[in-house]
Amino acid sequence: MLQIDTWKRVLIWLVCVTGLILALPNGFYTRVEQANDASAAIELGADTPENQEIAGQWPSFLPSGLVNLGLDLRGGAHLLAEVQVGDVYAARMEAMWPEIRDALRPERATIGTFRQQPGPEDQLRIRISNPDGMSRALEIVRGLARPIQSLSGAGANDITVSSQGDVLIVELSEAEKLATDDRTVRQSLEIVRRRIDEVGTREPTIQRQGSDRILIQVPGIGSASELKAIIGTTARLTFNPVVGRGSDADAVAGVGNKVLPSLDEEGVYYTVEAAPVVTGEELVDAQPAFDQNGRPAVNFRFNTSGARKFGDYTAENIGSPFAIVLDDEVVSAPVIQSHIPGGSGIITGRFTVEESTNLAVLLRAGALPAELTFLEERTIGPELGQDSIDAGKVATAVAFVAVLVFMGLSYGLFGLFANVALILNIALIFGLLSLIGGTLTLPGIAGIVLTVGMAVDANVLVFERIREELKSAKGPARAIELGYEKALSAILDANITTFITAVILFAMGSGPVRGFAITLGLGILTSVFTAIFVTRVMIVIWFERRRPKTIEV
Repeated sequence: MLQIDTWKRVLIWLVCVTGLILALPNGFYTRVEQANDASAAIELGADTPENQEIAGQWPSFLPSGLVNLGLDLRGGAHLLAEVQVGDVYAARMEAMWPEIRDALRPERATIGTFRQQPGPEDQLRIRISNPDGMSRALEIVRGLARPIQSLSGAGANDITVSSQGDVLIVELSEAEKLATDDRTVRQSLEIVRRRIDEVGTREPTIQRQGSDRILIQVPGIGSASELKAIIGTTARLTFNPVVGRGSDADAVAGVGNKVLPSLDEEGVYYTVEAAPVVTGEELVDAQPAFDQNGRPAVNFRFNTSGARKFGDYTAENIGSPFAIVLDDEVVSAPVIQSHIPGGSGIITGRFTVEESTNLAVLLRAGALPAELTFLEERTIGPELGQDSIDAGKVATAVAFVAVLVFMGLSYGLFGLFANVALILNIALIFGLLSLIGGTLTLPGIAGIVLTVGMAVDANVLVFERIREELKSAKGPARAIELGYEKALSAILDANITTFITAVILFAMGSGPVRGFAITLGLGILTSVFTAIFVTRVMIVIWFERRRPKTIEV
């Protein structure tokens, strides 16, 4: 008997309505995107009347998920960056000096006095006053070496220690340099990804190229310079003891110190110890805020280790200035008034609200371990993307209309039912893409066009089977029921094999191939649902109301 339980009918229509509601924001793409961006800005602290008005363009009770448009559809920025891995060697040597100094101090009776000497950036050179104690000094410093934590450097140590007369030389081993290079590029890749994700950019392509390069493609960014502003700064935050303050940029800093300009005070330079007390790597949070005078600032908080070091230093150096250094510029150098426990504080300066927000984003994402040099930068204009969209629209419209006309002419009323299901099928695809945050690329549009052609296959199989059953002198109800039952296995076989192909394309491919695989896979799921359930429920409802004695398919 041709019938469908009430709960099944309700569930089928509920799925269709849900898909239509999820797809609805894509019909008002620009308005919804502006509202989403304004809402994100409000959450970050920019709660202005203008943002409130823009955020109110789209009702909050409706879903606001959009199908992300790829670089080939909406334009954006393309960058190829090279990681300056050599910068890390100097930072490592700089950070090792306090540890070596503390280890050598108890041995002054044997080695005499010792002092850091100028030398190459990737070396640490220490002159000792008693050359007879060099063997003891070498023994102590070599005891600070650590095994390399990588497969390529198994069994090797991270530093090599040698002597040249009365000078002890410390540098990274070749195995450690290789491990450091790989670690630096991986860390840079992850930090770039986090920085771009923090500002809400949708579906970027960020991948490693070669040994020390990173490819970055971000849809929706206005220009390559705008993207560079987000990721180009290293945002390396350190807290350094202040040695002196002056107006001479060329002042002799002394070994172990460096002269840095003030960010706020023009013509003012601070001499600070090169080895920081605490670094931004020990930050766990940074948020835009306002100081006691209502000026934009950034609140920060350290992890347990950083909080302990920060608290110990402030307790031991009350009355001394303490420099907050960002990318080799002194943001501020307050005098320590009291012990600061808890590991939290505030960075003040001549910030705008936007600058304090961006600084907080950069600090939360973490500092780039090395500078990025941009070898290639391109801005893909929206005109190219619009041409792609227009071409995709034309291709989809032609395929869509051709299928609708074919089904209407071939199957009459039943063809119209299939056409309604086809329209619902497209809406469900966009609803699912919006729900999962998928990205639509030009190959993705090709996948939708292919889905439009494939979507009617199942209906054609069913309708042809119904025709065969009608020729066997069966009644309309029985013919429809048998048509769906006997066509089901063929429908499932054809679509499962195609779906497996889509899964393989997604797993093995990348970029555009994945975009095609996603829309093809989702299109197969929705087309099977609409063909087996939606068209059937429409036919059953029509049959129950008309009760025709004969039907023509």
